[in-house]
Amino acid sequence: MSTLLTNALLLPCTTDMPVVELGWIHVEGETILAVGSGAPPQSADAEVIDVGGDVVMPGMVNPHCHMAMTLFRGLGEDVDDRLYRYVLPMERKFVTREMVRAGTRLAALEMIRAGVTTVADMYYFETEVGRVVDEAGIRGIVGQTLADFDPPDHNTIDGGFALTEQLVAEFRGHKRVIPSIAPHAPYSTDIAVMERVARFAEDNADVPVQIHLAEMTSEMEWCANKYKLSAVEVVERAGLLRKGLICAHCLFVSESDIEKMAHAQVCVAHNARSNAKAGRGIAPVEAMRAAGIPVGIGSDGPMSGNTLDLFSQFAPVTMFQKLLGRSRKPMPVVDVIRMATAEGAKVLGLDATIGTLEPGKQADLMRISLDAERLHPIYDIYSTLVFCAMPDDVRDVMVAGRWLMRDRQALTLERKAVLRDALQIASAFKAEIKRIDDASSQAAR
Repeated sequence: MSTLLTNALLLPCTTDMPVVELGWIHVEGETILAVGSGAPPQSADAEVIDVGGDVVMPGMVNPHCHMAMTLFRGLGEDVDDRLYRYVLPMERKFVTREMVRAGTRLAALEMIRAGVTTVADMYYFETEVGRVVDEAGIRGIVGQTLADFDPPDHNTIDGGFALTEQLVAEFRGHKRVIPSIAPHAPYSTDIAVMERVARFAEDNADVPVQIHLAEMTSEMEWCANKYKLSAVEVVERAGLLRKGLICAHCLFVSESDIEKMAHAQVCVAHNARSNAKAGRGIAPVEAMRAAGIPVGIGSDGPMSGNTLDLFSQFAPVTMFQKLLGRSRKPMPVVDVIRMATAEGAKVLGLDATIGTLEPGKQADLMRISLDAERLHPIYDIYSTLVFCAMPDDVRDVMVAGRWLMRDRQALTLERKAVLRDALQIASAFKAEIKRIDDASSQAAR
């Protein structure tokens, strides 16, 4: 299959972040054959698509998500203890392979329609997540969570490792689905388990490791009380602070922590929206990036951040850094788009194959319509994308040379079926929420 997109406002997201007027991109099979501006090449066998001045740019990379939790979206908002009141009990009761499939399909559909072509997920029953990612046609790192709080799919750490082995066996070598191991957090695994994960990672260099790190004050207190160390230092002591470790959140990191992280060559998934919604604080993103740590923009799970598109993250990402710096200068808009594409790909160790539009790379891209009134006038296209664009502006999405969406119509997932299955499970959730609330009210009397 050969496709030639012409007459584009092309944003390749390469090093100098150029804006290419009258750009074109030639896709052959799964890869990008050529990129340029002006008169496009002649190709007798290519489908030629004149995009009419729309933006064409790399598909976005979401380096931290819990896809199946779409079914928890909007549950218990403004309730401080919702994790223990609702989430953990309901996960133990309702999270099954079927629930994970339904929630992940809903997430995949939402991301495709928002131009997210690559996601790093960590949750339970991750073989099901991997199968849905494959079915949807997106690219994903799928991480089997390990935890000691009796999660839904394993009641021992040995059981969690067995699930990880199954995940790796099924997806190792897959072109788009990469198996991963995901120790939940320092406090929910402890050093002995993280040491075991580090040994696993040594023996399986092609399997990425994901972890929540320095996310909550309670986590920091646990680390200080038990080990008299920071969360970063606890992970370091376990031998897991290693090259390529994907660290989600990293709100509470000191200058010393950042130095250790940079030296170890870890990567960070920043989740501005979910951090703010939980009232947890602002991650020192500028300081981490200045130290050479790659930072990508994540959505977190849809219970924490509600939406899985990155457009909703862009303004908080730059605004919060401006608040920290008390200036307009921190986190320029061009860096936000860089983090959502090329830098996000680097966070996941995929920058050699995705994240920019260059010959030889995988053809993961999207077309963004500039028709909406709220997008005009355009003085700086990066500012427009960060502050004005929305998921509905995404018109076409391609992954590995295959169209996943054309003219806002998803091609790999059937929308009505996805919503039907998700809402059927949600009805059981609503009944359980009412039961919990009624029991709590009775106990309080």
